[in-house]
Amino acid sequence: MAYVQHVLAVVPVSDIAAGRAWYTSLFGREPDNNPMPSLVEWKITDGGWVQVTEDATRAGHGMLNLAVSDIEEGVREIREMGLETGDIIDANKGVRLCPLADPDNNQIHLVGSFREKY
Repeated sequence: MAYVQHVLAVVPVSDIAAGRAWYTSLFGREPDNNPMPSLVEWKITDGGWVQVTEDATRAGHGMLNLAVSDIEEGVREIREMGLETGDIIDANKGVRLCPLADPDNNQIHLVGSFREKY
């Protein structure tokens, strides 16, 4: 699909103000966009965005993987921000994962040693 220019991961939360505050801590900065009262967006990579949207019905059922260049450093930074993480685990083929959850219990994983081909 040559026409796709961006990928937007959508995370549903029960309260947009609380979600905005938590993801602002996670990403270490305010959102890049606030296109409507129930939606905020962070540009994470050139073509990758995370949208946090208020949707009480779907809140707590989201999953978001964030591939990082250094998982130990990523976990340290997140913990310094006051957010709780699980332990770093070895997954498969050298990939390492570290789980955390937002206030609605949406599941987030930091992914270390991600690569496009295994």
